[in-house]
Amino acid sequence: MSLLEVRDVTMRFGGLTALKQVSLVADQGILGLIGPNGAGKTTLFNCISGFLRPTEGEVLFQGQAIHRRRPHQIVALGIARTFQIVKPFSDLTVEENVLSGLGKPIYPRLHAFWQRTDGPEARARVQGLLERVGLLPWAKVKASSLPIGLQRRLEIARALATEPRLLLLDEPAAGLTSGEAESLAALVRQLAEEGMAIILIEHNMRFAMNLCHRLVVLNRGQILAEGRPEEIQRNEAVIDAYLGRVRTEGEGR
Repeated sequence: MSLLEVRDVTMRFGGLTALKQVSLVADQGILGLIGPNGAGKTTLFNCISGFLRPTEGEVLFQGQAIHRRRPHQIVALGIARTFQIVKPFSDLTVEENVLSGLGKPIYPRLHAFWQRTDGPEARARVQGLLERVGLLPWAKVKASSLPIGLQRRLEIARALATEPRLLLLDEPAAGLTSGEAESLAALVRQLAEEGMAIILIEHNMRFAMNLCHRLVVLNRGQILAEGRPEEIQRNEAVIDAYLGRVRTEGEGR
Protein backbone atom coordinates (compact mmCIF):
# COMPACT_ATOMS: atom_id res chain seq x y z
CA MET A 1 0.00 0.00 0.00
CA SER A 2 1.38 3.38 -1.02
CA LEU A 3 1.50 6.24 1.46
CA LEU A 4 -0.40 8.51 -0.95
CA GLU A 5 -2.43 7.50 -3.96
CA VAL A 6 -4.19 9.89 -6.32
CA ARG A 7 -6.69 8.05 -8.50
CA ASP A 8 -8.11 9.57 -11.68
CA VAL A 9 -8.57 13.01 -10.14
CA THR A 10 -10.42 15.53 -12.29
CA MET A 11 -11.02 19.11 -11.17
CA ARG A 12 -13.36 21.39 -13.08
CA PHE A 13 -14.09 25.07 -12.48
CA GLY A 14 -17.17 25.74 -14.57
CA GLY A 15 -16.11 25.11 -18.16
CA LEU A 16 -12.40 24.92 -17.29
CA THR A 17 -10.85 21.52 -16.60
CA ALA A 18 -7.80 22.19 -14.43
CA LEU A 19 -7.01 18.50 -13.88
CA LYS A 20 -8.07 15.57 -16.01
CA GLN A 21 -7.82 12.00 -14.71
CA VAL A 22 -4.54 12.52 -12.86
CA SER A 23 -3.14 9.47 -11.08
CA LEU A 24 0.08 9.14 -9.10
CA VAL A 25 1.53 7.44 -6.05
CA ALA A 26 4.04 8.70 -3.51
CA ASP A 27 6.02 6.91 -0.83
CA GLN A 28 9.24 7.78 0.96
CA GLY A 29 11.61 9.96 -1.00
CA ILE A 30 11.19 13.20 -2.93
CA LEU A 31 8.68 13.40 -5.78
CA GLY A 32 8.77 16.51 -7.95
CA LEU A 33 5.83 18.03 -9.82
CA ILE A 34 6.95 20.16 -12.75
CA GLY A 35 5.28 21.72 -15.76
CA PRO A 36 4.30 25.06 -17.32
CA ASN A 37 2.35 27.72 -15.44
CA GLY A 38 -1.31 26.74 -15.35
CA ALA A 39 -0.57 23.04 -15.73
CA GLY A 40 -2.56 22.17 -12.59
CA LYS A 41 0.24 21.57 -10.08
CA THR A 42 -1.07 23.74 -7.23
CA THR A 43 -4.62 22.61 -7.99
CA LEU A 44 -3.44 19.05 -7.37
CA PHE A 45 -1.86 20.11 -4.06
CA ASN A 46 -5.17 21.75 -3.13
CA CYS A 47 -7.04 18.52 -3.85
CA ILE A 48 -4.60 16.48 -1.75
CA SER A 49 -4.63 18.90 1.21
CA GLY A 50 -8.40 19.45 1.32
CA PHE A 51 -8.59 23.02 0.01
CA LEU A 52 -10.51 21.68 -2.99
CA ARG A 53 -12.75 18.66 -3.44
CA PRO A 54 -12.10 16.88 -6.74
CA THR A 55 -14.94 16.87 -9.24
CA GLU A 56 -14.12 13.22 -9.93
CA GLY A 57 -11.65 10.66 -8.63
CA GLU A 58 -10.26 10.08 -5.17
CA VAL A 59 -7.23 10.69 -2.97
CA LEU A 60 -6.09 8.04 -0.51
CA PHE A 61 -3.60 8.45 2.33
CA GLN A 62 -2.39 5.26 4.00
CA GLY A 63 -5.28 3.51 2.26
CA GLN A 64 -7.89 5.90 3.65
CA ALA A 65 -9.97 8.14 1.37
CA ILE A 66 -9.32 11.79 2.25
CA HIS A 67 -10.69 13.73 -0.73
CA ARG A 68 -13.91 14.65 1.12
CA ARG A 69 -12.17 15.67 4.33
CA ARG A 70 -11.50 19.20 5.51
CA PRO A 71 -7.94 20.60 5.62
CA HIS A 72 -7.55 20.40 9.41
CA GLN A 73 -8.64 16.75 9.33
CA ILE A 74 -6.07 15.97 6.65
CA VAL A 75 -3.34 17.70 8.66
CA ALA A 76 -4.32 15.57 11.66
CA LEU A 77 -3.84 12.44 9.54
CA GLY A 78 -0.27 13.44 8.70
CA ILE A 79 -0.14 15.71 5.64
CA ALA A 80 1.27 19.24 5.91
CA ARG A 81 2.01 21.82 3.24
CA THR A 82 3.63 25.13 2.46
CA PHE A 83 2.45 27.70 -0.05
CA GLN A 84 3.91 29.30 -3.16
CA ILE A 85 3.29 32.72 -1.59
CA VAL A 86 4.66 32.53 1.94
CA LYS A 87 2.01 33.05 4.61
CA PRO A 88 3.57 33.45 8.04
CA PHE A 89 1.66 35.15 10.82
CA SER A 90 3.51 38.39 10.22
CA ASP A 91 2.82 40.01 13.62
CA LEU A 92 4.06 36.96 15.53
CA THR A 93 7.65 36.02 16.19
CA VAL A 94 9.34 33.12 14.47
CA GLU A 95 8.94 31.07 17.65
CA GLU A 96 5.24 31.94 17.97
CA ASN A 97 4.62 30.97 14.34
CA VAL A 98 5.98 27.50 14.97
CA LEU A 99 4.12 27.23 18.27
CA SER A 100 0.92 27.70 16.27
CA GLY A 101 1.66 24.43 14.48
CA LEU A 102 1.82 22.60 17.80
CA GLY A 103 -1.79 23.53 18.47
CA LYS A 104 -3.03 21.10 15.80
CA PRO A 105 -4.64 18.66 18.28
CA ILE A 106 -6.76 21.30 20.04
CA TYR A 107 -7.81 23.82 17.38
CA PRO A 108 -11.00 22.02 16.22
CA ARG A 109 -12.24 21.76 19.83
CA LEU A 110 -13.84 24.23 22.20
CA HIS A 111 -11.02 23.96 24.72
CA ALA A 112 -8.79 25.71 22.14
CA PHE A 113 -10.18 28.91 23.70
CA TRP A 114 -8.44 28.27 27.01
CA GLN A 115 -5.84 25.52 26.55
CA ARG A 116 -2.32 26.87 25.99
CA THR A 117 0.37 25.44 23.74
CA ASP A 118 3.28 27.62 24.85
CA GLY A 119 4.47 25.85 27.98
CA PRO A 120 8.09 24.79 28.62
CA GLU A 121 7.71 21.45 26.81
CA ALA A 122 6.17 23.09 23.74
CA ARG A 123 8.84 25.77 23.63
CA ALA A 124 11.55 23.12 23.88
CA ARG A 125 10.03 21.34 20.89
CA VAL A 126 9.94 24.59 18.96
CA GLN A 127 13.59 25.29 19.78
CA GLY A 128 14.45 21.89 18.35
CA LEU A 129 12.50 22.55 15.16
CA LEU A 130 14.07 25.97 14.70
CA GLU A 131 17.51 24.48 15.13
CA ARG A 132 16.64 21.77 12.63
CA VAL A 133 15.76 24.31 9.91
CA GLY A 134 18.48 26.81 10.80
CA LEU A 135 16.25 29.50 12.32
CA LEU A 136 17.19 29.36 15.99
CA PRO A 137 19.04 32.73 15.95
CA TRP A 138 15.82 34.40 14.71
CA ALA A 139 13.47 32.81 17.28
CA LYS A 140 12.41 36.13 18.85
CA VAL A 141 12.30 38.09 15.57
CA LYS A 142 8.98 39.05 13.98
CA ALA A 143 8.23 36.86 10.99
CA SER A 144 7.49 39.88 8.79
CA SER A 145 11.08 41.11 9.14
CA LEU A 146 12.65 37.92 7.76
CA PRO A 147 13.96 37.84 4.18
CA ILE A 148 12.14 35.51 1.79
CA GLY A 149 14.67 32.70 2.15
CA LEU A 150 14.18 32.52 5.91
CA GLN A 151 10.40 32.88 5.60
CA ARG A 152 10.38 29.78 3.43
CA ARG A 153 12.30 27.92 6.13
CA LEU A 154 9.79 29.21 8.68
CA GLU A 155 6.91 27.77 6.66
CA ILE A 156 8.66 24.40 6.65
CA ALA A 157 9.26 24.57 10.41
CA ARG A 158 5.61 25.41 11.07
CA ALA A 159 4.54 22.50 8.86
CA LEU A 160 6.95 20.15 10.66
CA ALA A 161 5.38 21.16 13.98
CA THR A 162 2.26 19.23 12.94
CA GLU A 163 4.38 16.03 12.73
CA PRO A 164 3.56 15.09 9.13
CA ARG A 165 4.43 11.88 7.35
CA LEU A 166 3.95 13.62 4.01
CA LEU A 167 5.17 17.17 3.36
CA LEU A 168 3.91 19.16 0.35
CA LEU A 169 6.22 22.02 -0.70
CA ASP A 170 4.86 24.52 -3.22
CA GLU A 171 7.81 26.16 -5.04
CA PRO A 172 10.14 26.21 -2.02
CA ALA A 173 13.04 27.66 -4.05
CA ALA A 174 11.05 30.55 -5.60
CA GLY A 175 12.81 33.89 -5.10
CA LEU A 176 15.95 32.35 -3.59
CA THR A 177 19.53 32.94 -4.63
CA SER A 178 21.49 29.94 -5.90
CA GLY A 179 23.23 29.66 -2.52
CA GLU A 180 19.95 29.83 -0.61
CA ALA A 181 18.43 27.22 -2.92
CA GLU A 182 21.36 24.85 -2.39
CA SER A 183 21.08 25.26 1.38
CA LEU A 184 17.33 24.63 1.27
CA ALA A 185 17.86 21.56 -0.91
CA ALA A 186 20.19 20.17 1.75
CA LEU A 187 17.45 20.64 4.37
CA VAL A 188 14.81 18.94 2.20
CA ARG A 189 17.20 16.10 1.42
CA GLN A 190 17.88 15.61 5.14
CA LEU A 191 14.15 15.42 5.90
CA ALA A 192 13.75 12.74 3.22
CA GLU A 193 16.72 10.78 4.59
CA GLU A 194 15.03 10.83 8.00
CA GLY A 195 12.06 9.02 6.44
CA MET A 196 9.66 11.80 5.50
CA ALA A 197 7.82 11.57 2.18
CA ILE A 198 8.00 14.84 0.23
CA ILE A 199 6.23 16.13 -2.87
CA LEU A 200 7.40 19.45 -4.22
CA ILE A 201 6.31 21.77 -7.00
CA GLU A 202 9.22 23.57 -8.59
CA HIS A 203 10.11 25.73 -11.59
CA ASN A 204 13.81 25.87 -10.72
CA MET A 205 14.91 22.93 -12.86
CA ARG A 206 18.41 22.68 -11.41
CA PHE A 207 16.89 22.50 -7.92
CA ALA A 208 14.33 19.86 -8.95
CA MET A 209 16.61 17.72 -11.10
CA ASN A 210 19.34 17.54 -8.45
CA LEU A 211 16.97 16.91 -5.55
CA CYS A 212 14.04 14.75 -6.64
CA HIS A 213 14.15 10.98 -6.90
CA ARG A 214 11.26 10.96 -9.37
CA LEU A 215 9.46 13.60 -11.42
CA VAL A 216 5.89 13.89 -12.68
CA VAL A 217 5.32 16.37 -15.50
CA LEU A 218 1.90 18.02 -15.78
CA ASN A 219 0.76 19.84 -18.89
CA ARG A 220 -2.72 21.28 -19.42
CA GLY A 221 -4.04 19.35 -16.44
CA GLN A 222 -2.80 15.95 -17.53
CA ILE A 223 0.28 13.86 -16.78
CA LEU A 224 2.64 14.18 -19.71
CA ALA A 225 5.45 12.01 -18.36
CA GLU A 226 6.96 10.58 -15.19
CA GLY A 227 10.26 8.99 -14.33
CA ARG A 228 13.72 9.62 -12.97
CA PRO A 229 15.18 13.09 -13.60
CA GLU A 230 17.59 11.81 -16.26
CA GLU A 231 14.68 10.17 -18.10
CA ILE A 232 12.59 13.34 -17.98
CA GLN A 233 15.46 15.43 -19.34
CA ARG A 234 15.59 13.18 -22.42
CA ASN A 235 11.82 12.94 -22.94
CA GLU A 236 10.96 14.57 -26.28
CA ALA A 237 7.40 15.46 -25.28
CA VAL A 238 8.62 17.17 -22.10
CA ILE A 239 11.33 19.05 -23.98
CA ASP A 240 8.78 20.37 -26.47
CA ALA A 241 6.13 21.26 -23.90
CA TYR A 242 8.24 22.60 -21.07
CA LEU A 243 12.01 22.25 -20.88
CA GLY A 244 12.75 23.66 -24.33
CA ARG A 245 15.73 22.94 -26.54
CA VAL A 246 19.20 24.41 -26.48
CA ARG A 247 19.64 26.48 -29.63
CA THR A 248 22.72 25.73 -31.67
CA GLU A 249 24.86 28.47 -33.22
CA GLY A 250 23.09 30.05 -36.17
CA GLU A 251 19.73 28.41 -35.40
CA GLY A 252 16.71 30.68 -35.78
CA ARG A 253 18.50 33.37 -37.79
